[in-house]
Amino acid sequence: MDELETGTKKYIEMYPEKSSDGCIRLGNVVPDFSADTTQGYWDSFHEWKRGKWAILFSHPADFTPVCTTEIGRLALKYDELENMDCLVATLSVDDVKTHNTWLEDVIAQCVNKIDINFPVIGDTDRSISKKYGMIDPGTSDEQNLPLTIRAVFIINPENKLMLSLNYPACVGRNIDEIIRCVKALQLSYSKSIATPANWPDNHSSVKMSDGTETDEYEGSVFLLPTISEGDADRNFPGYLTIELPSKIPYMRLVKKDTVMGNSNTSNIARFA
Repeated sequence: MDELETGTKKYIEMYPEKSSDGCIRLGNVVPDFSADTTQGYWDSFHEWKRGKWAILFSHPADFTPVCTTEIGRLALKYDELENMDCLVATLSVDDVKTHNTWLEDVIAQCVNKIDINFPVIGDTDRSISKKYGMIDPGTSDEQNLPLTIRAVFIINPENKLMLSLNYPACVGRNIDEIIRCVKALQLSYSKSIATPANWPDNHSSVKMSDGTETDEYEGSVFLLPTISEGDADRNFPGYLTIELPSKIPYMRLVKKDTVMGNSNTSNIARFA
């Protein structure tokens, strides 16, 4: 995490670590759990991911068409996530034996050669799904087929939830977008910045105070709103404050080369 006092540290503190009503929200420490997986038994999810970023990726059920393509696509992109030091675990309410049989189909249907190098969790008692809000604990036992939603949880090294996505069973997820989110979160975490809409395909043209336009800020990022003017001046020399009708200096752009110049962000830089 960036050590800048008014940067990432202060920004994350805006989100409470604990939920007051049992619902998991951004910034909360995610529930720990033990589980049987296709790569062996876990005593602790937190211990498995200790000190690393991780994606917990649920799917409604094995032997279903959309899930089969999603796991295949995730396997195809796994090396990229591994290079970003981001772990991946997937989950459904099927047991591990069923997972292993189904994964043969996943590999067979993928047009690219893939291996499944991440664990698939068996949540047969639905305890993990209930903890993470993927199933309603008050109604799931009454349903004939209580399936988990398509959920994505991106969790930081301190086990805090940084992003969650929920999809219905009928819509498959875009794995490239999930990877983009991980890269944006890692960059924000390490550099106290925020990524604009459509990053890194953003700000291809910026109007300067003299009326001219420049493309020098293509793929640029914003300073976090918490960063003080003094910290901005000391740590991000040359940042551009966009002039706005409100006269409020809140859009502070930093060129991508400024924040991607060291080894800690080299994998992110390749994406941008």
